[in-house]
Amino acid sequence: MSEQIEAGTVIPGRTIHVDRATLIRYAGASGDFNTIHWDEQFAKSVGLPDVIAHGMWTMGAAIQPVVDWLGDAGRVTSYSVRFSAPVPVPYDGGADIEVGATVKSVEGDAATVDITATSGEQKVLVRARATVALKSA
Repeated sequence: MSEQIEAGTVIPGRTIHVDRATLIRYAGASGDFNTIHWDEQFAKSVGLPDVIAHGMWTMGAAIQPVVDWLGDAGRVTSYSVRFSAPVPVPYDGGADIEVGATVKSVEGDAATVDITATSGEQKVLVRARATVALKSA
């Protein structure tokens, strides 16, 4: 990170793809085997449009552009989101999440970063904000 960091600095965004295999791997790693994440028939029976991505997977995926920009996940000192919509993951093709981030403010060696995450034109996270250390400890 050699550029001058100030409010309004745009962090390069990206498209993050999720498919059913991603959900299976995440379920195994996290221990979250909730049926709504792998059984389409069950997910639809409880009113969901399809199997949905794990919220914590979505949250983790959304911070990745910020981590890449920083070069060190340990420089994220706080991170919070509000989940606003599920990410349906169709069997054929999966789903994409568009993630972007902008520096909201800078105070000393710390910055507050606002994160956006949408899937299918719908915001899936709101009030997504991270505080980051601009210099390594």
